[in-house]
Amino acid sequence: MSDDYRTVAEIEALLGKLAATKESFVADARAALLKDPKLAEALNQRFRDLASLIDEAERDKEAPVDQGLTKLVGLGEDAPDHFEDTRYIPSVPVYDDQVSRERLLATADLYYLFQMEQSSVFRAVLKLQELFRAGSVRLSDGEGAVRLFRFDRHSTLRYTLRERRAAYRKVFNYTDATPPKGSRPNTPFHKLFTSFNLRVSQFFQDKRVSDVIRPDGSRESFGSMAVVRRAGLDLRSNLRHVSYGHVAVMRTEVMGLLEAAFAILDSDDVKNLFGSPTAWDTLEEIQSRYLDEAPVASQRSRMAVAGRDVLRWLAEPYLLSNIRVDFETYLEDIVDQCDDWLTSAESLGLQKSSGLRSSAKVVPLRVGARR
Repeated sequence: MSDDYRTVAEIEALLGKLAATKESFVADARAALLKDPKLAEALNQRFRDLASLIDEAERDKEAPVDQGLTKLVGLGEDAPDHFEDTRYIPSVPVYDDQVSRERLLATADLYYLFQMEQSSVFRAVLKLQELFRAGSVRLSDGEGAVRLFRFDRHSTLRYTLRERRAAYRKVFNYTDATPPKGSRPNTPFHKLFTSFNLRVSQFFQDKRVSDVIRPDGSRESFGSMAVVRRAGLDLRSNLRHVSYGHVAVMRTEVMGLLEAAFAILDSDDVKNLFGSPTAWDTLEEIQSRYLDEAPVASQRSRMAVAGRDVLRWLAEPYLLSNIRVDFETYLEDIVDQCDDWLTSAESLGLQKSSGLRSSAKVVPLRVGARR
């Protein structure tokens, strides 16, 4: 074995020296640790990082051809007499560190698109197009009329409603469509997503309580990092397995379709036709007049934006932070989005709350076209 490789005994000796150094630091800093307990977290994290560096340094080295087995079984002239003198084999990469950021970001956009579809954006534009062709509305040659004419000119290049619904079923278990051949509905998603939002919301509720009880901030808050991390990692792991395939391509194409739909709803001649100041008002007018639907654009648009922000946050390595102040800072970026999603879901009957979020119950998602 090359001298580049450390033996089990050498690694154990290094770890022992780290432990002894840590004991010495703690003994010398007892007074400071009593005054500011946050120093203990920083001290422990520093020594954890040093121990990880030892393992990473060995992992980066090229392993011998026989993986050290010749020495282990005692072959050769320089075979060691003790197992501690054989090559130290580092641990494999951590599972939770292996995540495709790009695929999760595509999934976040797909969730946004699903909620936009549920707010009837595409149905409203298609209904308006139908009325335009029949001459039932007073549109002729304005910007909106031209955009309506062009809306489905490239329909052969776009994913159909059936294909989109099948993708939503595969990735989120939303809609009642049959998922693509060879795949299955992602039934755990809705429960996992709701659970993560609840855990984040509860974490900051606990933090606010601890800030009142301990206004000086001398001790860590009541919120459990481990509970939030576990909920987030479960959700992220779930999405990893359904984000392969054409999700990224479909996301890009349908986002373009959504942009075209809103350009029609926001055109001056279309807004004047319905007396609406914004594209959203136009959408709700079409829903009420022609689709016989109760407008839910406010709730769905909020769930779309909040849900996309939460899933985008999960694509980053924030969940893996072990330093509480860092973890809380990262997590604070989405606490409002989690609360927005929960309250909007409650408004639509997708999640029930009995007052405190900690006792809220997840409503099983009823698979259907409007979900």
